[in-house]
Amino acid sequence: MLLHCSQLLKRLHTVLFVRGGVFQNMSLKRLAPEIRQQIHLTDAEDQLCTLLDEFTHHLEKEQDIRTTCRISGGWVRDKLLGQDSNDIDICLSDMMGVPFVEQFVAYLSDNKRIPVNKVAKIESNPDQSKHLETARTTLFDIELDFVNLRSEAYAEHSRIPTEVKFGTPLEDALRRDITINSLFYNVHTRSVEDFTEKGLDDLRNGVVRTPLPPLETFRDDPLRVIRCIRFASRFGFEMTPELRDAARDDSIQEALTSKISRERIGEELDKMMKSVQPLRAVQLINELSLYHCIFHVPDNILAVASSTPTSPETSTIACTILDNILSIGSPSTSQPVAPVHPTLLSHVSRDPGTKARLFLAASFFPFYGITYKDRKQREHYLIEAVIREGLKLGNKNYYLDAIPALYGAASELIVGLSLNQDRFKNPSERVSLGLLLRNPKIHKSHSGTHWTSSLLFSLVCELVRLGGLSNDEAAKECVERYNTFTTRIGELGLSDIVDAKHLLDGNEVTNLVESKPGPWTRIVLDKVFEWQLEHPEGDKAACASWLKEECSSGRIDVQALIESTSGSKRAQTNEGGTSKRAKRQTQP
Repeated sequence: MLLHCSQLLKRLHTVLFVRGGVFQNMSLKRLAPEIRQQIHLTDAEDQLCTLLDEFTHHLEKEQDIRTTCRISGGWVRDKLLGQDSNDIDICLSDMMGVPFVEQFVAYLSDNKRIPVNKVAKIESNPDQSKHLETARTTLFDIELDFVNLRSEAYAEHSRIPTEVKFGTPLEDALRRDITINSLFYNVHTRSVEDFTEKGLDDLRNGVVRTPLPPLETFRDDPLRVIRCIRFASRFGFEMTPELRDAARDDSIQEALTSKISRERIGEELDKMMKSVQPLRAVQLINELSLYHCIFHVPDNILAVASSTPTSPETSTIACTILDNILSIGSPSTSQPVAPVHPTLLSHVSRDPGTKARLFLAASFFPFYGITYKDRKQREHYLIEAVIREGLKLGNKNYYLDAIPALYGAASELIVGLSLNQDRFKNPSERVSLGLLLRNPKIHKSHSGTHWTSSLLFSLVCELVRLGGLSNDEAAKECVERYNTFTTRIGELGLSDIVDAKHLLDGNEVTNLVESKPGPWTRIVLDKVFEWQLEHPEGDKAACASWLKEECSSGRIDVQALIESTSGSKRAQTNEGGTSKRAKRQTQP
């Protein structure tokens, strides 16, 4: 197992593993471009701002209601960074969102003949960080949320505000998580407003800072600690020293663990894994000593786990190796001598969700090989409890299905992968390799696993267990074993065999052997597929002829299979797909 994590991580900061043992200097760079001097509106955004300005004048003239419309938060930040956003939050001074939007929609319909989607009223929900009633609609294909400017007061032991009232732009800006999210765009003056007087500078300088002292901001809402990590990793920004210290504060970490819903934490982590720099997110989580606050295991499950999780630093090591493998070919990456086989990277490029699953799986490395038993004494990987209970992710992005399967494949099926293993010699190399690839833990496309990403993750796990960079020759040999294996898969024409259909279906099998369908049918179908693997040029007629001969000769004893599987709704299969109980009835 991996030793001396801290020493290894120090080396990783300056020298990172690159395919086949080649090393490179690599530092995380700020991803955001230089900020623009002014916001450039699209035609739809320009028309929206014009209509909002006209409507506020209409309100003042006709009803003596005075209000100001400001676009807030992420849209302002992203537009200054030259990025488009189709989601706009509009803050209103001294007016609630619902009555404003209802009258705005009527004004557009009566005076402008502009159709608008229906207005949806979203009630406040403090448990889900929705402290204000929100009005939502869509105009010019732009999603719009309307709320009032507000100020909030919190009780000492709660993240739910005890008082929410109309606020000034400054009060609203100060209650936000970080300064770069506290900027406003005034639709009337067409100008950016920075009431904290720090947001624009922090955006220019790549700084993550809280508007108020960080301990105060985090005590009001501890979830903001994780949001700071997400934005710092997304943009490659640096956190202020004061913010880092506050994030490490014991009282803040205790509040994060005990007072924030696990769903909210899981939602933030999911966004980090889908961002451009998931590695940086995991690094920050560990730098701030937040791993166990985020990757939480309920005490009752941890008490019955087969062993104790290893150092959280192994999550950074695993993610660093994965990031380096996936980053090959980028302009900042040197070309390696022995690159990872491109087939192993192919599914990552085709399916964006695969990258997020791989990084989340790598971040779980401290739980590698650890299991627990549920109340019915069924064994599970501990990571299942983290995904299901600790992060409440469910099967979003196939996390709950795919990640335990990745670990199952790595620890049970693929570890030490080599063509020289005896298991790939019987009954033949093509058959044994094909059956391995079709194992549900390695490939199950509708559950988020693909054989290429399973092999890739197993490679990452082996490299971590080898000590990452501590043994250059061993790491190079490991990569070459996986490359040789993947090359052989291609040579044997097995790359697409994982999704191939049986030449004969269940009805055709039962008709050929003149027996009623049952659990035994699955076993015979597995033998049919073995024949397909052994005879890649064979067709349905040839397969049917072979099956008749096997049954008539007794090499496949259907009657014995029926008896051995009677009373079973489903035949249990081994790695090769054949029932262990019925294996002796299907020997050649």
